[in-house]
Amino acid sequence: MKKILISMIAIVLSITLAACGSNHAAKNHSDSNGTEQVSQDTQSNEYSQTEQKAGTPHSKNHKKLIDVTLDRAIDGDTIKVIYNGKKDTVRYLLVDTPETKKPNSCVQPYGEDASKRNKELVNSGKLQLEFDKGDRRDKYGRLLAYVYVDGKSVQETLLKEGLARVAYVYEPNTKYIDQFRLDEQEAKSDKLSIWSKSGYVTNRGFNSCVK
Repeated sequence: MKKILISMIAIVLSITLAACGSNHAAKNHSDSNGTEQVSQDTQSNEYSQTEQKAGTPHSKNHKKLIDVTLDRAIDGDTIKVIYNGKKDTVRYLLVDTPETKKPNSCVQPYGEDASKRNKELVNSGKLQLEFDKGDRRDKYGRLLAYVYVDGKSVQETLLKEGLARVAYVYEPNTKYIDQFRLDEQEAKSDKLSIWSKSGYVTNRGFNSCVK
C-alpha cells in the first residue's frame, strides 16, 4: 500500500512539472514572437522613413525641360531660339558673361571666349529650357531660363570654366543658386579666365576693356 501511494505521488509530481514546463515554453515563445513583431515594425518604420527621405531630393530637383530649336547664339549668356513656333531671345538665369555686343559698351576681356564657348555648347546637341518659379521674361521681353544641351547645364559649364560670374539674383528665380555659387567658387579658386585678372570681376560686372 505504501509503495502504491508513493507511486501515485510521483506520477502527480511528474504531471505537475510537465505542465509547468509547457507553460514556461509557451510564454517564451509568445515573448519571442512579440519581440520579433516589434523588431519587424521598427524595421518597417525605418524603411518607410528612409524611402521618404530618399524621395525628397528627387521631387525637389525634378526638371521640367522644354524642347526648343536654336536660331543662333548672341553672346556668352544670350541666345535666340524658336519657342512656341516663333523666334524668341533667351537670357540665361543667374549668370553674367563679359560684354561683346552691348550698345555703348566696349568689348571686355574673355567676352569673346565666353561667346565662342557658349556657341559651341548650344550647337552641340539637343537644346532645352527650364523656367523657374518667378517671371519668365525680363523688362526687355527676353525669356529667362536655365539652358541645357543633352541634359547638361550650359550655365554650370560656363561658371566652372571661369567664363561667367553669378549675377542678377532675384527671388524666386533662384532654384540653382547654391550649386552655381559652388561652381563659381571652384573656378575662382583655380583662377580660371575671368578670375585670373585681379580686380576684374566686381559686383557690378567686369572692370576693363580689351585694348
